[in-house]
Order: sequence, then C-alpha cells, then structure tokens
Amino acid sequence: MAGYAISSYGTFLNMVALNLFVYETTGRALAMGLFMAVRLASGFVAGLTAGGLLTRFTAKSVMLWTNIAQASAMLLLVLAPDGLRTAALVAVSVAVGSCGTLFMVSLRSSIPEMVGEERRSWANSLSITGRSLAMVAGFASAGVVVSLVGYTAAFVVDTATFALCAVTVALLPIPGGGKGGSQEEPAAVPGAEPAAEATPARRRRSAALAALAAAPGLGLMVALRGVDALGSSSHNAALPVYSSELDASRPAVFVSAFWCLWALGNIVVQQLIQRHARRTGRSVGALGFGWGTCLMSGAFILAFAGFPLVATAAIALVAGAADGLTEVSYTSHLQTLPAGLRAHAFGLSATVENLGFGAGMILVAAVLDHYTPLTVVGWSHGAALVVAAVFLIRVAGLRKAPPGPSSP
Repeated sequence: MAGYAISSYGTFLNMVALNLFVYETTGRALAMGLFMAVRLASGFVAGLTAGGLLTRFTAKSVMLWTNIAQASAMLLLVLAPDGLRTAALVAVSVAVGSCGTLFMVSLRSSIPEMVGEERRSWANSLSITGRSLAMVAGFASAGVVVSLVGYTAAFVVDTATFALCAVTVALLPIPGGGKGGSQEEPAAVPGAEPAAEATPARRRRSAALAALAAAPGLGLMVALRGVDALGSSSHNAALPVYSSELDASRPAVFVSAFWCLWALGNIVVQQLIQRHARRTGRSVGALGFGWGTCLMSGAFILAFAGFPLVATAAIALVAGAADGLTEVSYTSHLQTLPAGLRAHAFGLSATVENLGFGAGMILVAAVLDHYTPLTVVGWSHGAALVVAAVFLIRVAGLRKAPPGPSSP
C-alpha cells in the first residue's frame, strides 16, 4: 500500500504537470482535451480486456509490468528530442490510461487473496487512505515542483514513483501470484454458446455477463457507479469555473482548499471504517454504497449552492467522507465474487466508470458555457441520486424476500 500511495502521488503530480506541458508544447487548449480523451479511451479499452488478461497472467505480474510500462513511458518523454515530443506524449497518455486501469483491477481483485476475506474492508480502506494523502500531496506540490525545477524534474520524479511501486510489487508475497481461481471457467450464462464453440470475444462477453449475474443487484450497482462517474465529471469541470466566479484574482485557492477538505473527510471516514471492521469483523455492505452515493451527490450539489465559506468547508468534508464510504463498500462488495469472476467484474466496472467520466466531461464542457455550475452539477448528481434510490429499493427488496431453496 505504501508503494501504491507513492505511485498515486506520481499520478496526481503528472495530472497537473502533463496538462501544463501539453499546453506549452502545442500552444492549444484543444490538445489538452485530446490528451485526456486518449487517456480515458485507453482506460476504457483496458477495462474490457482486464478480465481476460488476468485469466492468463497472475495479478502480481500484471501489477509489476504496468508500473514498469508507465515508468518507461515517462522516461521516454524525458529523453525524447523536440521533434518526437508529441509522439512521446501520446505514448504516455496511452500507457498511463491503460496501465493505470489494469493495475487497479489487478490490485482490487487480488486483495482478498493477499489479506484474507475477513480483512478486505480494512485493506481497501488503507489503500484509499494512501491514495487520498497522495492526491493532496500531488496536487499541492505540482505547482511548486514545476515552477522551481521544471517539467523534466517532475517527470523524473514521476518515473521514480512508478519504479518504487514496481519494486514493492516484486517483493509482495501473494499466494499463487494473485491468480487464485481466476483460471476457473466463468459461470454459465443462459443462452450462451458452449465454451468449445464460443469465440474469445464471446467468451469474454459471457464472462462479463456471468459476473453481473453472480450476485443479485450487481448489474444495477455497476450502473450506479457509472452514473456516479458522470456526476464526478461535472463537479471536476465545474469547480474551476465556480472558483473563478468567487475570486477571479485567485481562482486556485478555493479549488485547492475544497480538495484538501474533501481528502480530509475521506481519510477520517477510512479510520472509522477500519475500526468498524476490526470491532465487528464485517465490511460495509451494499446499503452503505447506496446511502453513501446519495450523501455524496447531495453534498456536491450543495457545494455549488453559494453557502458561506464555513458551511461549504463542512460540505466538502461530508462529500469526501461519503466518497470514501462508497469506494470501500463498492470495492468490498465486488470482492465477494468468486475468484474466477472477480477480475471480469472489476474490469467491467472500470470500463463503465471510464465511459461515464469521459462522456460526462464532454457533455459538461459543452453545457457549462450556457448554464451555471449549480445547474450542471445538480442535473448530473441528481441523476446519480435517482439511480441510487432505485438501487436502495432493490437492495431492501432483496433483504425482505424469503430465501429460496437455491439461495447462497
């Protein structure tokens, strides 16, 4: 988790440094949008292939080589001559988008094997705490690093963080390398072709369907995650606009303070979740995910409502805490799937999240010129609230239903 936190610091550092570098290199704001589009598209494709990849290779090897690939891409950018900088930037965008997704799918699907089923929630909470701290450090130091020592030094630091994470993965003693039962054939899906007759693409599609059908309400849960990602794109795009309206001379102050408070709320709730897991031996379940999504979406809408700064600070804390709750409960719930389906479920989830966030960024960018940030965020997170309400009703109905003869 220390290695993951270090590489996350590098990821958040380069989110700022690379976007600025792309703009300075090309002189066009459109290039930044294309850079982000390539990154998201690479993550989308990687999510589709992650499940199949993890049936052929161990999670440990995938985590190791994705870090090596990202470090190599960053080093390529450092060493590239001026005439090849654009090609190197495209390579970095593809590597960071695809390898970042593959690493996260591998990590999350192998956590039960690393720490045991009963400690899933604790391990998930620990990883999210490390990532939240890394986000604050990465965003806070990016401007200082770029201003004082330049882009090359920032990219070298980023390369080193991925290399350090690769070293920690290489030393990690995962039983079976994290492969576990991922070699198992996925559960049969009604109407699917026999395994011998199905093409590889159809087998992957059947595995994804099996992952969704493996637990009641899981398909709706993944769909809610995608709508939630769309809502996240709205507040990410609207925050700089709203901050400029509050203080045109220092727009970065509000954005930085908001994300620092968000991360603080996230860290605090992780400590509470870890204590709950140690005391009760249970993880926060599907209901925690539904209620956390409602609380998070409501908080982000209120953050743009023009309340006094003290109230907005409290809202940012609540938004971070709710975001942390949804992350742990969602990840822990998918980890209850059988090992043969777990990687497919996480890969499908990553694809849906990338699709929701990418589509949201395009839509939000188009409408922010015509509507206020509150309106845009209200509609986006309002959609998440509606789907979350449907999900909670579905979960409540499943809990009330009498167990059948074949219930697990």
